[in-house]
Amino acid sequence: MVKIRLQKYCSEQGLASRRKAEEYIKQGWIKVNGQVVTELGTRIDPAKDKVELSRQAKKHREEFIYLLMNKPVGYVTNLPQAGEKEATDLLPAKLKNLHPVGRLDKDSEGLLLLTNDGVVAHRLSSPKFEHEKEYEVTVDQPIAQDVIAKYRQGIMILGEKTKPVLVKKMTGMTYNFILREGKNRQIRRMLDKFGYNVLRLKRVRIANLELGDLQLGQYRLIKSSAIVAPSSFE
Repeated sequence: MVKIRLQKYCSEQGLASRRKAEEYIKQGWIKVNGQVVTELGTRIDPAKDKVELSRQAKKHREEFIYLLMNKPVGYVTNLPQAGEKEATDLLPAKLKNLHPVGRLDKDSEGLLLLTNDGVVAHRLSSPKFEHEKEYEVTVDQPIAQDVIAKYRQGIMILGEKTKPVLVKKMTGMTYNFILREGKNRQIRRMLDKFGYNVLRLKRVRIANLELGDLQLGQYRLIKSSAIVAPSSFE
């Protein structure tokens, strides 16, 4: 096994961002095989070496905040234009420093995770981890079965082929979509490609985090231990 830098290992394992890992190393808050490490250039073998965070580092991590919001239509999650409302406008002043994880476009509603934990944000939004995102989508006409089959195989949008998307009919013109990536306005582009118009798009799940009965425009705080990332995609 090729050895890698300790801070890279910490980032990949969700222990700390690379920048935070460097801070922890300087503080002597990380042990490798029971020995405190203070050299930033330290490399480890992930298959053999045991990495531990000190009590101080774990306490520092507990200062991170995580909350789930039911974002209404009309609010943006990144790069607002002049006069646009941001999702963070719905939060009290003491939580304004939180950042949305991933995107949920202005015309969509539903589950949004906000946090000041960069590691968690990266692991849940990075395409390489393929965490599931689930949506309820209402369209203007029934989606043909052959189109649903094409979504399952992946289609070309934005010059790239999408990963397989599961689509199941719920009631009326509402369908359940499960994705393992998040290209810009992906569902809307997929439907538009075959002549369907989106009437309503609501995200109801990110990995294991569910919207549940959270009311529109409201939020609730959660613990980091509640965030896991299973993948039941079949």
